[in-house]
Amino acid sequence: MGASPQPERQGGPPKTAIGCFMVPIGAVSGSMIAVLLSKIVAYFTKAPTCPDIPTCDWHVYAGIGALLGALTLPMLVLRRLSQPAPDINNDRG
Repeated sequence: MGASPQPERQGGPPKTAIGCFMVPIGAVSGSMIAVLLSKIVAYFTKAPTCPDIPTCDWHVYAGIGALLGALTLPMLVLRRLSQPAPDINNDRG
């Protein structure tokens, strides 16, 4: 009465291609979130304003956010893809 093995995911593109596709998406989303964070930090620290840009040091925040996003989003996606497929034939109820 052992547990049945989990079904493997079949078909689709290789995981490496999906991870590489997620790097620029993660970089862009991470930099946008970081620039928003720089705007919040500038508000609370009452930093001087610069005309026509969110904050004077937005590029520092954007660079760090892009690096973090480019690293974390592919890791999260690949970790999720490496999990076994859910059993759709279970009877819960």
